[in-house]
Amino acid sequence: MSTSKKIKLVITIIVLIAGWWLQRKENAEISSQVPIKHTNNPESFNYLPTSTTGAVVKHNGYQLSYNEQHEQAEWVAYTLDKNDIIYTKHKRPFFISDPKVKTKSADWRNYKNSGYDKGHLCPAGDKRYSKKAHDETFYTSNISPQKHDFNAGIWNKLEQKTRYWAKKYNHLYVVTGGILEPNLKTIGRDKVSVPKYFYKILLDYTQPEIKAIAFLVPHKESNKPLYYFVVSIDDIEQKTGIDFFPDLPDTIETKLESSTSYKNWSFR
Repeated sequence: MSTSKKIKLVITIIVLIAGWWLQRKENAEISSQVPIKHTNNPESFNYLPTSTTGAVVKHNGYQLSYNEQHEQAEWVAYTLDKNDIIYTKHKRPFFISDPKVKTKSADWRNYKNSGYDKGHLCPAGDKRYSKKAHDETFYTSNISPQKHDFNAGIWNKLEQKTRYWAKKYNHLYVVTGGILEPNLKTIGRDKVSVPKYFYKILLDYTQPEIKAIAFLVPHKESNKPLYYFVVSIDDIEQKTGIDFFPDLPDTIETKLESSTSYKNWSFR
């Protein structure tokens, strides 16, 4: 090998090592700002979004911000640990109004003969570890009108993928809801709004790799792959007026919420 080629090879190796070292340094700096939180206690880290209505309700397995104008939650937020994913079957309760919503959540009869499913925001399947937590997902504050092909199709697929990621990455924070905007179609006497889009945001807030991913899914049947619906958290914030992770350190929040990358999430 000539001297010039040896020099070029040495330089290439140095550049590769330097790039690897800088990437590790960046990841270490981010991780050092973030405590490790592997717990189901919602008080251990305030992952909750801001509320545009001030009507925040806390249940055993999830919290929500209720929007009286649209008669549903603008967001539902909860922790999802890999140990939560169990397959105990509880008897399915009736849907009832949420006793903690001061303005009263919509009556389930609004959905009767409407042509729409009572679509869970926090799925009952994510809360099987406790009968009480499971049954509280049947409050009408936790549902939104969804077309059956959407609810049983792409939305169910995303819910299952969320459980897969919780098992793979140990612990997630989940925020989900419909995009509530003016002049939406409504159903029932209470005029429950029918969103045109639904979103789901996932935050893996654990070392060594802190990451987030957001989905914005049109309210219709779809056979497209889930990664087709990946958007930035900033996009959803603009559509909703909600600040989703206000308590994250600013440098991390800016990086995570502007990204549309899904390369660090396994879609298998």
